[in-house]
Amino acid sequence: MNDTLTAGTVTITGHGGDEIEAYLARPLDPAPRGGVVVIHHMPGYDPATKEMVRRFAAEGFAALCPNLYSREAPGASPDDAAATVRANGGVPDERLVGDVEGAAAYLKALDGANGKIGVIGHCSGGRQTFLVACSTQVDAAVDCYGAFVVNEPPAGMPASMKPLLGLAPQLSAPLLGLFGADDQYPAPEETAKLAAELDRLGKEHEFHTYDGAGHAFFAVDRPSYRPEAAVDGWAKILDFYGRHLAA
Repeated sequence: MNDTLTAGTVTITGHGGDEIEAYLARPLDPAPRGGVVVIHHMPGYDPATKEMVRRFAAEGFAALCPNLYSREAPGASPDDAAATVRANGGVPDERLVGDVEGAAAYLKALDGANGKIGVIGHCSGGRQTFLVACSTQVDAAVDCYGAFVVNEPPAGMPASMKPLLGLAPQLSAPLLGLFGADDQYPAPEETAKLAAELDRLGKEHEFHTYDGAGHAFFAVDRPSYRPEAAVDGWAKILDFYGRHLAA
């Protein structure tokens, strides 16, 4: 771990050639490194997500989080931006994939990039991680309690949030899944169904479900935070990326 890093806001080219805001963090040492695209959760492009980007940089990766709400709410607070996008039906899947592809291209163009890209997301970002890994080529994907990959969402969720299980044959990369046994979205039955389908298809994956943890167990600023699960989860993420994103 090397905590000598640089971090700040950049502009990247996203879906359809749109210029969008993103948050970049990377180590200052010149060693070759993989890149990680961090997909922010539904509450938005917020301080907690940016802290995660910096954590990956401190661990030796170049990390980038595109602001998926840049178009609808430029300059708005994370809460206001999230409310605006949710009212508009959420982020369209096609646009999400294009924005992540733009983020990956930006990371690959950095000095020291080894050309390998991981993607990670929590909650809605976990679902979108699975979408990306089934829609474009990446080298490793981490789904942290991504809901509605298998089951239909309940009423009131954004219209863009549809199940993705049918895309599983196209999964392009090893998938790490981290889930809570007490979660409802996704419930253990849903993640078990996803694992069974990936087994059937011969897709490389490893899933871990933590007893006593529910949704958002990584979130240090919420009552749902579970330190033991989060610490172990971070260790598994870093080991997974260390194996799949090495030069």
